[in-house]
Amino acid sequence: MQIQSFAARLTALFAVALMAAAAIPAFAAETYQVDTAHTYVLFKVKHLDIGYSYGRFNGASGELQWDDATATIRSIAMQVNAKDVDTDVDKRDQHLRSADFFNVEKFTTITFKSTAVKKLASVSFEIAGDLTLLGQTRPVTVTARQTGAGKDPWGKFRRGFETEFSIKRSDWGMDFMLEGVSDEVALTVSVEAILQQ
Repeated sequence: MQIQSFAARLTALFAVALMAAAAIPAFAAETYQVDTAHTYVLFKVKHLDIGYSYGRFNGASGELQWDDATATIRSIAMQVNAKDVDTDVDKRDQHLRSADFFNVEKFTTITFKSTAVKKLASVSFEIAGDLTLLGQTRPVTVTARQTGAGKDPWGKFRRGFETEFSIKRSDWGMDFMLEGVSDEVALTVSVEAILQQ
């Protein structure tokens, strides 16, 4: 009898604990859409080991998940259309779109998807993720900082982030003209994203 009574009390306590846990509200992540008009994916390469050439990808898009309870990025995914490479020189842009470089007819998009985020400081985050370029996916880890947050004049809430990092283009199979255009590519990604209601 005592064993049965103890088992009944244990079952009741377990049921109460489950109900209490269910009553605690889960903090859902806030979804932010990348504002294409105020987001920049910029790159810099060394030309002939003498000077630097600069460019960008127009029209970046993506989504960011933000946990307001812990002030932390949960995840981020971004993409650009490879054909939207822009160095302000049409002949060079056409060459960059060719099979020598981005091969845009075969590989239309360049994507980044986070796999883990670690908060380093109040506005600084280490973001690990997969960068897919020329159909190849490789891991990349960057440090991003929040550059600001607040309501815009139209009542929408925005957050801004920026990161600077370098990759070797040959790691993704882009090895054309390594003697003339540096293997190392420096990137700056500046993101402004809008909270979705």
